[in-house]
Amino acid sequence: MVRIIIIGYMGAGKTTVGKALARTLKLPFYDLDWYIEGRMRKTVAQLFAERGEEGFRQVERNMLHEVAEFEDVVISCGGGTPCFFDNMEYLNAQGETIYLKATPEVLYKHLQMGKTVRPLLRDKTPEETLDFINSQLAHREPFYNKAHHTLDVNLLDSYEKINVSVKRIREALHL
Repeated sequence: MVRIIIIGYMGAGKTTVGKALARTLKLPFYDLDWYIEGRMRKTVAQLFAERGEEGFRQVERNMLHEVAEFEDVVISCGGGTPCFFDNMEYLNAQGETIYLKATPEVLYKHLQMGKTVRPLLRDKTPEETLDFINSQLAHREPFYNKAHHTLDVNLLDSYEKINVSVKRIREALHL
């Protein structure tokens, strides 16, 4: 049984790398945010707006406990997932966890492209966004660093580099 769980800050490439890894391993891929949206029939942004972050995190935890029971899968989690409740310990018990690590500056560049769909970044200036990323990363990194494996994804800017990342994950997991 294979269960690979990818974590990291928003914009690190969890979905991109996760989909490529799943395709290579011929396994189903689940993005936790997409799973939540499908089950709740609302977007993550709508759930944040209706329930606040605390309410969303409870929904996220419940859905995490569903999807992390699936076998032979690759799962990507939302950036905050490992940082609430006992989620990180639970993830480590359920499968092989991989932290996709990038600098705040790289994350900022990635997030600028999709800023409108990120509830936590809405209405922030560029300076506020970079400050927010730095602050959140300082808080979240101790959780991320508990992952079984860490992969530097600072140069994840082409299909070739995505494939190199997938290869490095497979090597680390002996797959």
